[in-house]
Amino acid sequence: MTDWYYADTRNTRHGPVSRPSLLQLRQDGVVGDATLVWRDGLDAWQPFRDLAQEFGIATSPGIEAWALEPVAPPAAQVESDAPDTSWRPVTDTGGAGSTGSPYAPPAANVARPDTVVHGGDVVFAGFRKRLAAYAIDAVIIGIASTVVGSLVYELLGVGGFGRGFWLEQLVVNLVSVALSALYFAWFHAAYAMATPGKMAVGIKVVRLDGGRISFLRGIGRYFATILSSLILMIGFLMAGFTQRKQALHDMVCDTLVVDRWAFTDRPELQRRELGTVTVVVLVLVASLTALGLLVLLGLLGIAAFS
Repeated sequence: MTDWYYADTRNTRHGPVSRPSLLQLRQDGVVGDATLVWRDGLDAWQPFRDLAQEFGIATSPGIEAWALEPVAPPAAQVESDAPDTSWRPVTDTGGAGSTGSPYAPPAANVARPDTVVHGGDVVFAGFRKRLAAYAIDAVIIGIASTVVGSLVYELLGVGGFGRGFWLEQLVVNLVSVALSALYFAWFHAAYAMATPGKMAVGIKVVRLDGGRISFLRGIGRYFATILSSLILMIGFLMAGFTQRKQALHDMVCDTLVVDRWAFTDRPELQRRELGTVTVVVLVLVASLTALGLLVLLGLLGIAAFS
C-alpha cells in the first residue's frame, strides 16, 4: 500500500496516510486542491489537483476541469538557469539521484502562511465586525494607558497646586495616543496582520493586493483614524456602505480589512457571518451604551428638578 504525505497551510508535513485516508481528508476539506502532497516515486511535492486523476476523481464536482489542466511555466522561467526552488522535502537537494525523505519537515519559499494567494473569493470585514474588534482593543489600550500614564505622571512629579488632576489626565491622554499608535502599527504589521481584537473576531488588515502593511504605514493608518473621527465618526461608518467595506482611513492608506483566511490558499474557510465573539461583544457594547444613556438621562432629570 502506498503511503502519502501532505502539508498543511503552515507548511508542516503530515503522514504517512493511506490512499483511502487521503481521499477522506479531501472529502472532509482538510486537503484541498492546492494542498501539496508526496508519495514515493514522485520527483517533488505536487498540488493535489495535479494528481487528482491518479485518485480517479478527475470528474469530481469538487474539482473544476480547468484546475486539472497542467500549467505551463512562463518561457522566461523555462529558459532560465536559476536553481529549481519548487517545494520539496528539506533533505531533497535537487541533485542527480536525489530521492529526498518524506520524514523531514517541508521547507520551501511557497505555501507560507503569509504568502499572498490571488484568484480566490475575498470576504471583506464590515462595520459590525470592525466595531467589535475595536471594542476589544479599546479595553486593552484603556487599561494599559491608565496604568502607564499614571506611572509616568508620578515619575514626572508635576502635580500640586490644584493642577494634579488635569495634568494627570493630560499625561494619560498623551501616553494613550503613543501606545495606541504603537499598538495598532505593531500588530497590523506583524505576522497575523491583526490586533488581538481583530484576531478574536477573525479579521486582518492588508494592502490592496493582500500583502502585509509596513510598520510606518500602520502608524500613518492610526493617525488617519483621527480624520475619520473628526467628521462626526462618518469616516468609520463608511465601512458599512463602501464597496470594499473601506473606512475613510483605509482609503487614505490604501488598506483593506478582510477575513483572516482571505488571500490565502484556503479561502473556503472565510466566514461571512458575524461569529459568536462578534455577537457577544456587540451585545455588551449595546448594553453598556444603553445603560450609560439611562444614567445620563437620570442625572439630567435630577438636575432639572433640583
